[in-house]
Amino acid sequence: MRAPQRLAPWSFAFGAEAGGPAGETATGRLVLLHDPDGRDAWGGVLRLVAFVRAELDPELATDPLLPAVAWSWLTDALDDSAANWTALGGTVTQTSSARFGMISGPARTDDLELRASWTSRDVELAAHGDAFCELMSSTVGLPPVGVTLFSQGRGSS
Repeated sequence: MRAPQRLAPWSFAFGAEAGGPAGETATGRLVLLHDPDGRDAWGGVLRLVAFVRAELDPELATDPLLPAVAWSWLTDALDDSAANWTALGGTVTQTSSARFGMISGPARTDDLELRASWTSRDVELAAHGDAFCELMSSTVGLPPVGVTLFSQGRGSS
């Protein structure tokens, strides 16, 4: 995926898609920015920028706690992965769109967008990549690594 060119002297980006057990989908991208001279606002030389977008079930879209829960998916993922980070900031946005007239598609869609950035305190970035993958998984309702989902409707034999 093409990385932004003007935010830092060096940048790299990749995109991801995730599917959940009930058909939920999410798309995301993670951008790594590097400025060898550092940036005061970053508090370091390596900044990570994440964007995740997911379609929501209409019932979930009206939950007033959803933005705080979505933000906790990110902070929990960073903590669980043992990523060494600082200067975290971002937004969680819920949107609802209604289509009218001759516009094709579902009559209504509800989406969640999480945009965040943080500074890595280490040059080792694997934990940050793991955190991003965990964030994508949480967004679509997948369990944490090592936890197995049992399908509903399976009877015992």
